[in-house]
Amino acid sequence: MRNELIGHPCFDSRYQHTVGRIHLPVAAECNIQCRFCNRRYDCVNETRPGVTSVILSPRQALGYLCRAVELQPELKVTGIAGPGDPFATPELTLETLRLIREKFPEMILCVATNGFNLLPYIKELSILKVSHVTVTVNALDEKIGAKIYSRVHYGTRIFLGEEAAKMLAEKQLIAIRELKKAGIIVKINSIILPGINDKHIPVIAVKMAELGVDIMNCLPLYSVKGTEFEDAVPPSDEELKALKEKVSEFLPQMHYCTRCRADAAGLLANSNTANLRECLKQSSLLPINPEEDRPFVAVASREGLLVNCHLGEAEELLIMEKKNEEYYLVEKRLTLESGGGDARWIALGNMLKDCRALLVSGAGPAPQKVLLKQGLKVVLMEGLIKDGLAAVYEGKDLSKLQRSWKGCGLGCSGTGQGCG
Repeated sequence: MRNELIGHPCFDSRYQHTVGRIHLPVAAECNIQCRFCNRRYDCVNETRPGVTSVILSPRQALGYLCRAVELQPELKVTGIAGPGDPFATPELTLETLRLIREKFPEMILCVATNGFNLLPYIKELSILKVSHVTVTVNALDEKIGAKIYSRVHYGTRIFLGEEAAKMLAEKQLIAIRELKKAGIIVKINSIILPGINDKHIPVIAVKMAELGVDIMNCLPLYSVKGTEFEDAVPPSDEELKALKEKVSEFLPQMHYCTRCRADAAGLLANSNTANLRECLKQSSLLPINPEEDRPFVAVASREGLLVNCHLGEAEELLIMEKKNEEYYLVEKRLTLESGGGDARWIALGNMLKDCRALLVSGAGPAPQKVLLKQGLKVVLMEGLIKDGLAAVYEGKDLSKLQRSWKGCGLGCSGTGQGCG
């Protein structure tokens, strides 16, 4: 293996026990839908790509990284690997990478992507000295790809079936070729789906070798509930070993992958320790843009004591402030009537420009996404207002109060009308 691979534990096995990596979950959206993928942001008990406990803004991510490095100095590699695709929201990915490169000039930077929208950003990745890129390639044949991908989003259009799979494969090949021209180290991840693409993997390996790819990682299917492949049987250890031996004729193979979460941190064999999990949680409660003057916190409450009101049902919000170690009610602000789609939440975000967080008992994904883009962190919790305020202002533990939003009609006490 070439000397350039040295230092990254996912590219050189000699470093998996000594060099730590940290994934910053800033890329929430995805531009393709795999039939085996079900991304959940609140799952803490699974170790697989596509899951994270929280979503961070770029500046929250930088704050988290600074604290994490203090806790574990062996963190030498920083990556962005979801929970969606880094180039479905390239502005967030690139802003995060710029902030890190400025603060940590010697940090090894990497991204993991499906490669669909990667090409326009390769030049900037090179400027930022992103040295390692992982691209997931599961099929080059559109007939096989159509069985793996249900749709692809390109601009405002949605492509399906073989057309989508062909477009994805073409864009992946062009991007990988340009990555290598830029001198970036490339790893290919391929998910093995028995009876669908397992016989096709050597074809992928041959083509990747022609493009100058550095290493390949063959991963068995991880069956996830709620997907078309939830009952599919992954390849056995023997089948996977035999396949890796075959494709190793064309490309070096990775044999120690831990299927990292989008918020994985630490050594490969000892990820997401308690102190790093707590650090991540507290970082998500920081102001999205710390340099902004946002002194207040908005609260959805029925009686002024508890956080117990769903965002879609709240007729007013309590605007709270911390002064002299105490919390005070500044004023009450009326919310907007239901309906109007995203326009409602954009208007609400404008109304709460002086608030760093919004405490609610429930909120749909649409308003959370819109408000996050406007610099407002939506915290889902139930309990005393003062405990929620202490978490936001003082970084105290909120885990016992936090809720995981399941979507309208699931665990929602209200009608769900207008919640997005």
